[in-house]
Amino acid sequence: MTLLADERRVDEASSRDGVDVTLTVNGTAHSLTIEPWVTLLDLVRERLGLTGSKKGCDHGQCGACTMLVDGKRINSCLSLAVTRDGADITTIEGLGTPDALHPLQQAFIDHDAFQCGFCTPGQICSAAGLIAEGRATSREEIRELMSGNICRCGAYTNIADAIEQVLAESAR
Repeated sequence: MTLLADERRVDEASSRDGVDVTLTVNGTAHSLTIEPWVTLLDLVRERLGLTGSKKGCDHGQCGACTMLVDGKRINSCLSLAVTRDGADITTIEGLGTPDALHPLQQAFIDHDAFQCGFCTPGQICSAAGLIAEGRATSREEIRELMSGNICRCGAYTNIADAIEQVLAESAR
């Protein structure tokens, strides 16, 4: 869908009380009526109760809100939920379970890469997207491709270690 088509859809929707959307979030289908100005982040956090993704800067600059939409990482604070109708969304809650952590979740624990933890869900979702993209082949590329995710604790070395470990394990 083009940006113009997205804008037209939002304009049409704004003349009504709400817009019907269907989203699959972490494998569960949700049919909702939402206001056209609701961001994907606010929808997931406030209406679906999945609070793992964080609202950091709310300007798409920190990456704390990173989710996977149809397998691609996005800043959910910048995406209107109505433009994602029919999408398959994965949040940190959908990557693993307490009994079966995602390899990235375990690697973050193993490398003490979570520090205060606020940015960790976005970092892990972004890293999952990075690995799925298959573009990172070196530590320098990992650092460059993760540069949209800010860690105010400065755990970048540990985060890169965790991602590098999972990337190497997935290459085997």
